[in-house]
Parts: sequence; C-alpha cells; structure tokens
Amino acid sequence: MNTMRTFLLMGLMTVLVVVVGNLLGGQNGMIMAFVFAVIMNFGAYWFSDKLVLRKYNAQEITRADSPELFSLVEELAGRAELPMPRVYVVPDEQPNAFATGRNPSHAALAVTQGILRTLSRDELRGVLGHELAHIKNRDMLTGTVAATMAGAISMIANIAQWGMIFGGSRSDNREGGGLGGIVMMIVAPIAAMMIQMAISRSREFVADEGGAKIGGNPLGLANALRKLDQKAKEIPMEASPATAHIFTVSPLSGGGLMKLFSTHPPIEDRIARLEAMVYGAAAQAS
Repeated sequence: MNTMRTFLLMGLMTVLVVVVGNLLGGQNGMIMAFVFAVIMNFGAYWFSDKLVLRKYNAQEITRADSPELFSLVEELAGRAELPMPRVYVVPDEQPNAFATGRNPSHAALAVTQGILRTLSRDELRGVLGHELAHIKNRDMLTGTVAATMAGAISMIANIAQWGMIFGGSRSDNREGGGLGGIVMMIVAPIAAMMIQMAISRSREFVADEGGAKIGGNPLGLANALRKLDQKAKEIPMEASPATAHIFTVSPLSGGGLMKLFSTHPPIEDRIARLEAMVYGAAAQAS
C-alpha cells in the first residue's frame, strides 16, 4: 500500500512541477520542469537517505562504538521482525530521532546525541520503536521523496522569483501569464507543503501505535514525546522545513502560524492516544 502511495506522491509532485514550469515558462519551461522532475524522482528514490544523513552530519556507529544503543536497536528490530538497520548518531543537542531509507532492507535509524542524554532507557525504547514502526510501514521512502520533491518545487519557485529562468520567449507569454507565474511562485511551495503535511500527520499516529507495541510500553513513548516536544522548544536545531517531517517530533520550534502548518499532529493528541492504549477511551476523552 505504501509503495503505491509513494509512486502516487511522485506522480502528484511531478505534475505540480510541470504545471509550475508551464505557467512560469510556457512550453519550454514545462519540458525543462518535466526533465527536472524525472531526475529528482530518480535521485529521491535511490539517494534521498544518503542526502538526509549527510545533511545532519550523521555518523554511523557499530556495536563497539555504543554497545547499549546498538543492542537496544537490535532487540527491537527483532521484536518488529525487521532486518537490523544501520545505526547513526547525529551530533546535535536537541533530543530527536528519524528513520530513512528506501525499504526495510536499506534502512537507517538516526538518533541525536541529545536524545541519548535526555531519555530513560524505557523512553528511548519507545522512540526507537516509533522509528522502527516507520521502517516496518515503509514510511521512510514516502517521507524522503516528499522532502526531496517539496524542496525541488521551492527551489524552482525561488529561481523563478529571482531570475525568471523559465521565462520562455515572449511569444510563449499570453495575456495574464505573468500574473499566473507570480501566483504559482507563491502557491506551488504551499501546495507541496500541504501534500507533505497530509502524508506526515496521518502516519505519525500509526507509527506511535506500532512503536508502543514494539517497545512494549505506550507510556514510555508518551513520556518521551513530552520531553522531546519541550526540549525542541528550548534547544534549537538547524533543521530544514523540507525534512522536519521525518523526525519523531518537529525539530522546528514555534507557535501560531508555524504550529498550524506543522508536519506533525499536536503532541497532546499523540500522547492522549498512547495513554488510551493503557487506560482506555476515558483517558483520551479527559
């Protein structure tokens, strides 16, 4: 199901890129945008995990580097009936984690140095279980493709804004085309973000439930989410909005409009659902 959703996402993003190219540069812009979208889809499928790991300077570790963390991931991967993912540590003090890779056999699980210092073992089990649930559900490819394509659409809009590189010839421009181009420079990145949000928000609830089962304690994950959410507000991370949705909690602090357009569901809703797994529906209603 997620494989079909990934290819559907690639198709939607490709159409959006081509529409942007057409409105900004006519037929020439449309052709250039289509070629660009094909290249980006290919790169997103095969290399997006490497790009994300490199962006956050994640360092792969072995059992010798961190025996406790490595053994914990190994145990939980066994409980989830998954191949052992590659394990990475991100040199950042904000406690957080993410999973990436195109399928469970090529998965990577990354945690920040901050999370290792902040969470108890039971809480860390919950977070690792959450990320392994993403791997089991094959959410990582969908998320990284969304991040790559959303970034590409934003880049096209920025190029058009500053240089109108897809301006095309004057003969291609029709009446109102300039206004349409300006509108698309504003609308296209928002449309990409909305697709990204729709994918991310729904899958977080599923990963929370799956992670609670893998970790064996829904309250451990609930307590971890409380801490991660609070620390994300206190400790900034140089994270890109295009990749914010791959983290356990959003690494971008902020309220108001920023909260409205968050790629993650409200933390209170996530915690309530986890507590309901232990205490029943009454906990979610209270």
